[in-house]
Order: sequence, then C-alpha cells, then structure tokens
Amino acid sequence: MIFVPFRAGFFHFVAMEIRRGWFRWLVALNFFLAASALAGTAPIQLEVDATDATRSILHAKLHIPASPGPLTLFYPKWIPGEHMPSGPINDLTGLQMTANGKPVNWQRDPDNMYAFHLDVPAGAEAVDVSLDFLLPAGGGSFSTGVSSTAKLLDLNWNEVLLYPQTEEPFTLQYAPGLKLPEGWKFGTALPMAGVASLFSQTVLFSPVSLETLVDSPVIAGEFFQTIDLTPGEQPPHFIHIAADSAAALEMTPEDLRDFSHLVKEANALFGAHHYRDYHFLVTLSDRVSHFGLEHHESSDDRLGENYLTDPGARRSFPDLLPHEMVHSWNGKYRRPAGLATPDYQPPMRDELLWDYEGLTDYLGKVLAARSGLQTNEDFRETIALVAAMLDHRAGRSWRSLADTTIAAQLLYVAPSSGTAWRRSTDFYPEGDLIWLEADTLIRQQSRGKRSLDDFCKKFYGGESGPPRVVPYTYDDVVKTLNEIVPYDWRGFFQQRIYEINPHAPLGGIENAGWHLAYTNELPALLKTREGQRKYTDLSFSLGLSLGSDGSVGDVLPGTPADQAGIGPAMKLVAVNGRAWTADNLRAAVKTAATNSAPIELLIENGDYFKNYRLDYHNGEKYACLERDPGRPDLLADIIRPFTSEPSTNPAAKK
Repeated sequence: MIFVPFRAGFFHFVAMEIRRGWFRWLVALNFFLAASALAGTAPIQLEVDATDATRSILHAKLHIPASPGPLTLFYPKWIPGEHMPSGPINDLTGLQMTANGKPVNWQRDPDNMYAFHLDVPAGAEAVDVSLDFLLPAGGGSFSTGVSSTAKLLDLNWNEVLLYPQTEEPFTLQYAPGLKLPEGWKFGTALPMAGVASLFSQTVLFSPVSLETLVDSPVIAGEFFQTIDLTPGEQPPHFIHIAADSAAALEMTPEDLRDFSHLVKEANALFGAHHYRDYHFLVTLSDRVSHFGLEHHESSDDRLGENYLTDPGARRSFPDLLPHEMVHSWNGKYRRPAGLATPDYQPPMRDELLWDYEGLTDYLGKVLAARSGLQTNEDFRETIALVAAMLDHRAGRSWRSLADTTIAAQLLYVAPSSGTAWRRSTDFYPEGDLIWLEADTLIRQQSRGKRSLDDFCKKFYGGESGPPRVVPYTYDDVVKTLNEIVPYDWRGFFQQRIYEINPHAPLGGIENAGWHLAYTNELPALLKTREGQRKYTDLSFSLGLSLGSDGSVGDVLPGTPADQAGIGPAMKLVAVNGRAWTADNLRAAVKTAATNSAPIELLIENGDYFKNYRLDYHNGEKYACLERDPGRPDLLADIIRPFTSEPSTNPAAKK
C-alpha cells in the first residue's frame, strides 16, 4: 500500500488488483486515454519493466507513431544538470525495431553515435522499439553512476527511451508506464494516471512532454517511505526515501523539523516557486553513486545508508538537499542561455556555471544553516576549509576560474589525483567565496538595507507557477545586481572569474568580520568528515591527503611532500619505521615541531619501496576563521533564518 500524491494536493490511495501479465494491456489503456485527452494526437507509448532491476537490467518498449519514409531516432546525449555529454549510450543494449510486426533495419549515424536511422515501410503508422538498459555496476556519476541495488532503484527516464527527430523535441508527448518488483513502493514528481495496479506493481503516469519526463526521475524500493513536509499547505512538499534497509529509514523529529524548515526558508528566500509540488527523492545506500541532481519539481539526492541514523553523516553532508532544491530556481527556472538548448543533442555551453552552480553552492550552505541542517559554527568551518583549499590551488597560476567552467565537461570526469595543479570543478566552492563577497558588498554599499537575498528574489523569484525555463545571460546578472545596488559588478566578476588569480578571493570573509587563519588543533567538522569519508587531510602541513589505506590522493605543489618527491598514486606504508595510521602520522608531525629530526615516510610506488625524508617542523596546520572585532559580524546576519522553525508534526509521516 502507498499513498500517491496527486497534483490537486491531496493523497489518493490506488489499490486495484490486476492479475500479473496485464502490464501491456494497462499501458495500452493509458495510451488510449492519453490520445483522447490530447484531441487525437497520439503520444509515444513507453513501457519500462524494472522487475530485473535487482540484477541491474531494465527492459523498455516504445510505440512511436510515424509515417512511411526515412526516420531518425535519438538517444538523449546532453542531460540537463549534468553539464556534459553523459547520456549512457554504452549501456543501451538489445536494440530492435519493428513495424507492422516485421523487423526494420536501423543504422547508427557515423558522426553522432546517439542517432539511429531507419526507413518506415509503406503502410506502417508506427515503429515499435524494444531495448534493454544495463544499469551501471561501478564507477561513473550522474547517468553513468550506479543506480540500483538488490533493494532499490533510481530510474532516470533518459536511460530507457528514444525520441524522433522533430523541430521541437521537448514538446513530444509520452505516456509512460513502469512495472516494479513485487512489494516495491515508489516516489516521483510525475502525475499519476487514473488507472494503476499496485498489487502487480504496475504504475501508470499521465501523459507528459519529453522535457517533463526526462526531468522527473523515479525512486523505488522495498524499504521505502513518503513524508509530507508541509501537511495542509499549498503547494505540497514531500520527501521520499528508498533505502537498503528498514533501519535506514528512521527519521528523528528534529530532522523532520529541519527538512520542513528548509522548505520554508527556500520559499522565503525566493518569494515565489516554479513547481506545482516538490519532491525530495532521497536514496540511502552505500552501493549507489553518491551525488545530487536537480529537477524542476524534484531532486535526486543520493547519500550513504547511515545518513539519517548517524549524526556524523548528516553533519558531513548538510547542504546536498538545500543545494538541489535551490536549483529549482537557479538552473531549472532561470537557466544560462548556453545551457537552455532546445534538444538533448546540441552541445551545452557551461561558461555561466559560476552562477548556475557557484551561487547555488553558496545558497545551499546558507540555507543549510538557516534551516538548522548545519550549525553556525560548522558553516564557518566549511567556509574556512573551502578558502584554504582554494588558496593553496597551484593551478590558479595558469588557469582562470572561467576556464574551469568552460571545460567543465572535461573536469567532471578528470581523475582526483593532480587536482591541485590541474584544478577541478572549482566553480562550486569558489562560488561560495565570490558570492559571499558579493553579499557583503551589497550589505555594505546599501548600509544594511539590501543583501544578496534581494537579488535572488528579483532575479529568480518572479511569479509562482508551473515549471518553465527563462534563460539569462551574463549581462542580465550584472544588470539586476546594479538594480539592487549600483556597483562595478562587471569589473567585480571579471577580476575574480575571468582573470588569473594566484590567491582565492577572501574579500567576503574579511568584509564579514572574519579572516582566514590556521590552527594546530584538528577542527571538529574536519574530524567528522575524515571519519565519514575515510581520508586524512594534512594538506596545509605536509601537503598531502591520504585514503584510509594510505593511498596518496593528491600532493600540493611546493609543499614538503612535493619537495621530497612524493606523488599521487603512491601509498604510505610506514611513519618513522612504524606501520602507518592517521594517529601515527599526526603524532609524527606534532613531534617534529619540537626537534630537528626529519619525518621519515616509507612509500610504496608500484613494485618498489622508498624511504622519503620530510624536513618539516611547523606542526599541524588546519584552516579556521578568526573573528575581527573591528568589523560587524555579517556572517551571523547572512545565516540568520527568515522564518520561525515549524513545529514537529509526527502526523505528517506517511
């Protein structure tokens, strides 16, 4: 049994027992109803059988209306929000096409590997396509990441469909149906159709455009729950949770309060919403890929199985849900013109990701603090860690932040080793610092009368309504900021984003009444993160970070580890002749501050071992923020909530 949210804002229980094997009949009925509703325009019929998801296979069938003659079908290539040509076409298998029950030959395009050409025979009115999708078993992210286990599934519709060439592909209508393993429940922003079968695990959805379908993933699983975060309010907001165990579903009243508060704070920040209802789709598993992906009316949030049951896990990842929800305004509703493509085939231009992702990253952290998902102290520690990390990026000497946005499609799949010299998708964390500085400048220039919140409300708010895309340009950002507070905003962004800067932009921290400093005490937040993410970070002392097995993740150029000759992909075996542990290594660094003996590290490099001597005696160094008593504390103002905390409502749990 499951309560299914309808667009009208109430729950409707659907429980029609249909005998197993009637899936195709039900989808055909949905197809018929959809065609009638669309005044005779027949949508594309899509059936997805996920009963083999537990062994990493999806089966799909499409019925695509078509006229006799040449036809081109496409597989989605550039997926909105992924910022790269990540459509997982290598996992598309078993592709077969027929018309009037007879096979139709197809040919892959030699230039665009995501296009398939065929000839529809005379007398045919449609092409039937069958395909399988091999759910990834390891590695990758977003569409290419692991999305299933024995107990759950994250379904992105772009993985299991083709669409015909047309002038406006996004407007193509699809009538989707989904068959789930026995006993599984599901959550999605897709509206339900009037006919469904939950006992046979057949789910039918109302006809939607291709754009809406791809923008509306489904999560499902054996261990599942749905919680209404805003009971009795409009629009409704839900959190759906699929987990690898029943125990992982347990949510405390305090967490429920904070998630509900997040909704209130986000809507207060922007002053309007661009969804009919909103759904957090949360997957809790140690086996799926961990990331977040934004959608207009939902977010695909994938975290470890212990996220709700381990306070350390929540402390380590407080801003994932806020970040992805912010994208409903920044990224989905307002979208850089270079990313607002009319199809899934043309390349996207990622240059404005410093706004799309950078501002969203900043606001996600701010909302995490305002809603109670993160403490004020942890917010400050996060900003300190970000600032110190970016200030030690040697790659700043040759690569501008703008180049990391333009080359984002390359950097998303770049290895983690060498990040300090290569740079990575730095527009996320550096966006925190740039937009923090913009926030403080607005507050200073307006003498406290305006803030970045006013820009967000003006630029991303607008009028509430259903999803739509309103593209924007660099000029639009600058113009609106000047309407909030006149300033040389173009020069501001030019210097920080488009020019080479050897140091991170720390002006926002200083304007806010703080400054970046270093301490020899391991910060509480970093200690928690190291425990959760299984690494040891000595970047600002020895100049290296290590995995739990001693593997060297990266080495900062110019640091003692780099000068000694240690490099990424090596492995630490022993410290001063004793088997390596994080405690042993930190003790050695601390002891070296009181004597002149070098720190000796035994390093494994492939089949070879070598002892490296690090002449370092400055002790442990960890980033922190120190208060400047001569300036007002603007950080406290920035993360002060707009709204009161909602009362915990156990009755909201469904």
